[in-house]
Amino acid sequence: MNKTDREEFFRRLSELDPEPTTELAYATPFELLVAVILSAQATDVGVNKATRRLFPVANSPEAVLELGEDGLKDYIRTIGLFNSKAKNIIRTCRDLVEKHDGVVPDNRAELEALAGVGRKTANVVLNTAFGQPTMAVDTHIFRVSNRTGLAPGKTPLAVEKALLKRVPERYLKNAHHWLILHGRYTCKARKPLCGQCPVYDLCRWRQKWQYHELTRVDDAAG
Repeated sequence: MNKTDREEFFRRLSELDPEPTTELAYATPFELLVAVILSAQATDVGVNKATRRLFPVANSPEAVLELGEDGLKDYIRTIGLFNSKAKNIIRTCRDLVEKHDGVVPDNRAELEALAGVGRKTANVVLNTAFGQPTMAVDTHIFRVSNRTGLAPGKTPLAVEKALLKRVPERYLKNAHHWLILHGRYTCKARKPLCGQCPVYDLCRWRQKWQYHELTRVDDAAG
């Protein structure tokens, strides 16, 4: 995808959704951090269901530590891998209390130094909680970037670097959310809705015409 098409790609997405944000429910950087840790291999809907019970009881590192690992599990056991996630969240809370006075840091080095926090989680927190132009490449962004030709890459890190280089600067802060939502609801893995895609003509995917006809017919039929 060339520079002109990339500009148009994000112009259209921004026109449809001028202020995109995460679908995870949160009120503070700490709540977002916990929600993102919980979201690995889980749906945002499932995470929100758990945190609606958890956050009124414990929405700070100190409060989560008071719950303890077993107490935390009681609130998140509906989420996949809840045992390991509870362990990581407790370790993260301990790090926050002992090293950062209970405050979530706003820089990559300190975030990634927290137990249980990797690059993708740090990118989400930096972007969503602190407004930094980072790019957290999940399965949706990885698929959209490669499928459309926006920023092809063989690894999430390669795609992240390509996106940071190719996304027009004025769209960079919100690009993470636009791409996730586009991948989640339109450019789906198994059956992309090419017939309803706002950037169909810009996409470089060779198979798009097949899905365009299928989804256009499906949409017209019902």
